[in-house]
Amino acid sequence: MSKVALITGGQQGIGLGVAEALAGAGFRLALVAEVDAAHDAVHDALRRLGDCARYYRHDLRDHGAVEDLLTRIEGDIGPVSTLVSNAGIPARVRGDMLDLTSENYDVVMDVNLKGAFFLAQAVSRRMVSRTSTTYRSILFVTSISAEAVSVERAEYCISKAGAGMMAQLFAARLAADEIGVFDLRPGIIATEMTSAAKAAYDVRIADGLVPARRWGMPEDIGQIVVPLATGQMAFATGAVIPVDGGLSIHRL
Repeated sequence: MSKVALITGGQQGIGLGVAEALAGAGFRLALVAEVDAAHDAVHDALRRLGDCARYYRHDLRDHGAVEDLLTRIEGDIGPVSTLVSNAGIPARVRGDMLDLTSENYDVVMDVNLKGAFFLAQAVSRRMVSRTSTTYRSILFVTSISAEAVSVERAEYCISKAGAGMMAQLFAARLAADEIGVFDLRPGIIATEMTSAAKAAYDVRIADGLVPARRWGMPEDIGQIVVPLATGQMAFATGAVIPVDGGLSIHRL
């Protein structure tokens, strides 16, 4: 059976870095995002990835459309053997958490937590329902913000902390089915999401905020995903893996 990876947010940033690494490892790819297929980022991603990748438009908040999405992917390229739950949105407004509105809180939770859960649930059900000689895995791309506090974007931190627990829950539930589940926690990665804060982070990174003294790149996450998705770390299921250049190391 061929290796098929479904990558949410796979058309750009960390998702694209993961897609390129998995393409190099022989995976066929289903890139899933809510943007239109005519979006420049989608065209660029498909051009870079070549014939191994297809794009599927899907809004993670539309839970009722998940089964149809998975059926279309299976019909086109085969059953999903790896889910990379990567897509997420930042806080709509950075500011005092005492001013956070319920609307802005719900928007982040609906995508980063609820949408991610019900897609992973549907993929898991299909994985468990069939036998396979191909190693299966679910990789949650959470964030250092699952533990590191940023009071100006409380809803984002809470969503990532919840996603970390979600990874643990799926790991425990699926271990007996030999489906590996991992929690990858990126630090400061050069993507569109962090571009607005580039100047500020450049200074802080140079001053030693990140022990590696550089920005993380999408390919840094991609390099770590490959052994997780191919079963080389199967007995480490449930592991939480920081991908942050040492940012999360407690220091005096």
